[in-house]
Amino acid sequence: MAILEVKDLKVNYGLIKAIKGVSFEVNEGEIVALIGANGAGKTTILHAISGLIPKQAGTVTYCGHDITSTSAFKLIPQGLAQVPEGRRIFQELTVYENIQLGYFTGKDKKDYDELVEKVYSYFPILKERSKQIAGTLSGGEQQMLAMSRALMSKPKVLLLDEPSMGLSPLYVNTIFSIIEEINKSGTTVLLNEQNARKALSIADRAYVLEIGKITMTGTGEELLNDENVKKAYLGG
Repeated sequence: MAILEVKDLKVNYGLIKAIKGVSFEVNEGEIVALIGANGAGKTTILHAISGLIPKQAGTVTYCGHDITSTSAFKLIPQGLAQVPEGRRIFQELTVYENIQLGYFTGKDKKDYDELVEKVYSYFPILKERSKQIAGTLSGGEQQMLAMSRALMSKPKVLLLDEPSMGLSPLYVNTIFSIIEEINKSGTTVLLNEQNARKALSIADRAYVLEIGKITMTGTGEELLNDENVKKAYLGG
């Protein structure tokens, strides 16, 4: 059953038609990847779903409700959270203060404490560095912090925008392992990623985006083994 459905989405930047009638769905419990070259429109799609930019046409449905015109701040309490490209953590606050800011959907102290411990179970290094200023963390640790902040809102669907960007190979492997763990715990994931090989290796299904249009779809395994995908995105 589709928990998130995008139909005929169109987004313009002035006269530039960035997204040209894109349709896809994400079923509950899946990891779905959007792959494509830089500038293909992957981030624009996530921003449009999250209500961060206006849409020229099309609909976005979440948990059976039309959220096409819903403001971003109203979507987070409904269980739709995005981890933005570039992390966007609060550099001058501590690790713990950044995590705190992700929890604004309730006032239950027990619930809050349980969420913090759950986040720390995914990212033990952040517990060790809870009092450290966030801007002094490595890139990989900052990515973990951005994901932690989003998880504090208890998302049903987590939108991840280029989580491996700028990370060392070691941190890339760690982040993708944690994404799988988060998914297995019950969170549906929509992943926008330039590292097509890593994205497809964990994705249940994936869509290939080229200049604002979906050109291919299939399971992660099918696209990993597709000759056209190999040539275009996998270096072979």
